[in-house]
Amino acid sequence: MSDLGDQIPTAFDPFAEANAGDSGAAAGSKDYVHVRSQQRNGRKSLTTVQGLNKEFSYSKILKDLKKEFCCNGTVVQDPELGQVIQLQGDQRKNVSNFLVQAGIVKKEHIKIHGF
Repeated sequence: MSDLGDQIPTAFDPFAEANAGDSGAAAGSKDYVHVRSQQRNGRKSLTTVQGLNKEFSYSKILKDLKKEFCCNGTVVQDPELGQVIQLQGDQRKNVSNFLVQAGIVKKEHIKIHGF
C-alpha cells in the first residue's frame, strides 16, 4: 500500500510562486524594478517606475528618459515606496528597454505590470 503513495502525481499549484514570495514580501519586492501604467482620464496615462537602486541618481535617469521619449516626468517621494519616477504616457516597454540598454537593471529583474 505504501508504494501507491509514491506513484500518485502531485497537483500543479499555479500560486506556488506567489505563496513563496509572501514569506519575504518586503525582501522580494526590493529585487525587482516595477514598471506600471496608470490610467488618468480619457486616453491619458501615467507610467511609474519604482524599485531602482538607491545608488542611482533618479533625477539624471529621469532627464535621460525625458529626452529619449519626448515626454515630461517627475520624481515623486512616496512614504512607503521611496522615490518613484513618473512619466507621461504609456512608456512601459520603452522604459524597460532603456533600463536594460543603459545597464541600470538586468532584464530578468524588471516586472512590467498591466496589459
